[in-house]
Amino acid sequence: MTNGPKSKFHIRTKIWIENDDCDLLFGRGKTQILELIEQEGSISKAAELMGLNYKKAWSHIKTLQNNIKDDLVVTQKGGGGKGGTMLTPKAKEMSEKFKQLENEINEFADKRFEELFLPDFPVE
Repeated sequence: MTNGPKSKFHIRTKIWIENDDCDLLFGRGKTQILELIEQEGSISKAAELMGLNYKKAWSHIKTLQNNIKDDLVVTQKGGGGKGGTMLTPKAKEMSEKFKQLENEINEFADKRFEELFLPDFPVE
């Protein structure tokens, strides 16, 4: 047994939403791409920031749109800075609900972890 400082243990969770065919519909990455589209006003800029190509980013959006039967982005073509992509209210709502679900699950997991495991892993 060492007398050095002890590190605190943490529980980590990862959640996602999938359909009956096990297609990933929504998760942390898709939430992030939607947030970046909102921030940047562009699917291609959002994809670049995430290290994805445009086709892959668009594929993520289309998979979700096809499963929820609703649009998530609205694109406006135009030159001179008038073009761009915006999220629909549905996309914003889904992103917020997912973040809320993720936060609530993490809070529950943290509390339950402390109840079950911290007696076995005391922290000084």
